[in-house]
Amino acid sequence: MTKSQLAEKLAETNGVLTRKEAETIVNIVFDSIQDALQNGDKVEIRGFGSFTVRERGPREARNPKSGERVSIPSKKTPFFKTGKELRERVNDL
Repeated sequence: MTKSQLAEKLAETNGVLTRKEAETIVNIVFDSIQDALQNGDKVEIRGFGSFTVRERGPREARNPKSGERVSIPSKKTPFFKTGKELRERVNDL
């Protein structure tokens, strides 16, 4: 499901909202999640899951083409952990 499909579904389900208003709501939600993660905060949506930022340490790797050693610096990466309810619904398929 894409963002536009999600907005379409929201407008469809809620008879009061127009598609444009639903798109605005979806964009606000995703922008808020991004802003919180950028600030280092945790975002938890009960029953769905939680988003956090994890720090990956520096490491050594190899260039697969040349075999040369490459140093990869530390970086932050977003991480999503599913909630119990979502995990159960997916496993019941």
